[in-house]
Amino acid sequence: MPVWFFAGTITMGALLLHLDTGHPGGPISLIDAVFTATSAMCVTGLSVVDTGSFFSLSGQNVILALFQLGGLGIMTFTTLIIHLMGQQVSLGDRIAVGQSLLHDPSFSLPRFLTRVVVGTLALEAVGAVCLWLMDPVGFSPYSAMFHSVSAFCNAGFSLYPDSLTRWQGHVGINVVFMVLITAGGLGFYVLNECATLGKSLLLGRRPQRRGAHLLSWHSTTVLRTSLFLVVAGTVVIFFAEGLADTGPADPGQRLLTSLFQSVTCRTAGFNTVDIGMMSNVSLLFMMALMFIGGSPGSCAGGIKTTSFRALWGFVAAQLRGRDQVRIGRYALSQGALNTVFSLFIIAAMLVAVGTMVLTSLETVGESYLISRDRFMINMFEVISAFATVGLSTGLTPTLNGAEKGMIVVLMFVGRLGPVWLLSALHSWQTECHYRVPTETLPLG
Repeated sequence: MPVWFFAGTITMGALLLHLDTGHPGGPISLIDAVFTATSAMCVTGLSVVDTGSFFSLSGQNVILALFQLGGLGIMTFTTLIIHLMGQQVSLGDRIAVGQSLLHDPSFSLPRFLTRVVVGTLALEAVGAVCLWLMDPVGFSPYSAMFHSVSAFCNAGFSLYPDSLTRWQGHVGINVVFMVLITAGGLGFYVLNECATLGKSLLLGRRPQRRGAHLLSWHSTTVLRTSLFLVVAGTVVIFFAEGLADTGPADPGQRLLTSLFQSVTCRTAGFNTVDIGMMSNVSLLFMMALMFIGGSPGSCAGGIKTTSFRALWGFVAAQLRGRDQVRIGRYALSQGALNTVFSLFIIAAMLVAVGTMVLTSLETVGESYLISRDRFMINMFEVISAFATVGLSTGLTPTLNGAEKGMIVVLMFVGRLGPVWLLSALHSWQTECHYRVPTETLPLG
């Protein structure tokens, strides 16, 4: 059912954008309207037209509503509305939302969903006020609200053709965006737990401990992995751009832009530098960061930080000769490992197939960025679409109809997640009631 709500909202948004005759950019084709609506609903941010100059205020409001709904999730909103209307929420809906947001089917649905919506709107409002106060000229009240919601939802849509490059050296603006992006990419469960802990510490109360730990295993894993990825991305981009002499000359400003791009690779899609002019080393590492994405139950896409940590733990266990994959104070179950491997393989296959299809659909005689490796540019675009990031080297506006259709499919599947695709495939299969003899093969 959530899939149909998701597809239906995209369809409605595309029709509204296509039928909107008030935008100054002229009529928009149906495929471009579908592309824009999908990119907004899937909180991706890839754009075939300039959002700020092409669409009217009503069109921008449609896009804003789509990525707000996409960020929180259609399932979250519909379940909350059903509850507020006094209707009975089914056990299946409780379990589905619980596994999606909290990984705990026993949570209090009304209290948690209310906190999710109210907390999200409050963070977005604070972010908008901060942007407006720091630059009232660059960020009007509407622009500040639009960009704040886009940042928290990891949508990456901007009303400016150069995204945020004009604020490349503005520390305050960069910090506000990075905080919003990080908050939206950590996951509602982690934010809820950190907020509860912070409230207890501020009020001088004794925090509710989980043994000897203040935070749960899930939150600790997410926070540590996220910090590691941000720091690693910042270091690699800083030195790669410095050695290639493609980044800002000032070391302090290059450090700020490197930090921002490392954070925004976590499926946010904003940029303070020209992505098309970055070095190949930076682009390769950014593709890895985009593929990993954010955390479970968040606005972000990708295979998620917990999956990356599980894969990292598996490699470490193999190198040490350990049977168990240990992450912090616990070890992963075999079922969890099987899910991680399936997720990784399916995601990698989707990216590989998408890259090959996009490369095969290239128009003969295209001269876009002849000096760069087109295959790498295509892969960057595919990963950005699949992981719902929205970063682009400049390829998106040059896509033809068939290429746009393929990117739309990638954004849709990437937002729903490969796990959903795997579950759908499993639901069509029949259970096998027998086993065959096992044997070994020479491996490696």
